[in-house]
Amino acid sequence: MKMSRQFPLNALRVFEAVARLSSFTRAGQELGLTQTAVSYQIKLLEENIGEPLFLRRPRQITLTETGERLLPKVSQGFDLLGEAVVAARRASSEILILHSTPTFAQQWLTRRLGTFQFRHPQIAVRLVTGARIVDFQTETADIAIRWGTGDWPGLISHHLMRLDFAPILSPALAETHGGIREPADLLKLPLISPSDPWWKQWFTAAGVPDPNLDVLTPNDFGVQTFDAAAAMAGQGVAIVNPAHYADDIAAGRLLVPFDLLCNDGRNYWLAYAENRRNVLKIRAFRDWILQEFNTVPS
Repeated sequence: MKMSRQFPLNALRVFEAVARLSSFTRAGQELGLTQTAVSYQIKLLEENIGEPLFLRRPRQITLTETGERLLPKVSQGFDLLGEAVVAARRASSEILILHSTPTFAQQWLTRRLGTFQFRHPQIAVRLVTGARIVDFQTETADIAIRWGTGDWPGLISHHLMRLDFAPILSPALAETHGGIREPADLLKLPLISPSDPWWKQWFTAAGVPDPNLDVLTPNDFGVQTFDAAAAMAGQGVAIVNPAHYADDIAAGRLLVPFDLLCNDGRNYWLAYAENRRNVLKIRAFRDWILQEFNTVPS
């Protein structure tokens, strides 16, 4: 049976205070209880143990033999509980659990996270990646990098960067099948993740309103990182955020064939629970990442 079902734990706290202070009145003042409430708790504990714990004399109380035996163990127990709570708080303050989309984590965050840890060496970052949106109410998470519109109830969100999209491919693949001269020419090449709704939106904006993508095998790699890797290997044309792959584009490993960026209104945001806005580790990470994006926190 659990101890909480055997012993009145609140009464033990009152007993420790009364024994330490040698006064029902001062114990009540320390614990925020009336003298009547203190007396009740002591009586409850004495009934539970079956022995009196204090000798009540005029203007003086002293511990009985039973009380003398009980006090050191109770004091030790509360000291251990206090140490456990302090340790738990310290561990909580030292570990920042950060959720991020895989692409943002790989292409932006991990390349800069060392700067944050250099500034805040006392905070360890535990990075969790996945396309699923974390629920702060039911899951362990301090902060998240999300893509969307930023209007999540109960959360504070800060805009980080636009999530634009455009086709990319390897320069070698672009030279095949007569080259890429107009947007419709992309349809001569394999499209990576053709079921991605970004494709239809981009082709419509490019003046190709009916690209007939439904006839293609609906492969879907799930995240931009895999799509871009396949495109870099010459496996087809991917549609991603070119800003994530600026280094590969500059180095000639990838090519953006047309100067047309689209955006569906969903961008990258930093999000955290509103009721934890003043937690130091969350504020530290927020201030750092917004500074990286030259954004002033609200």
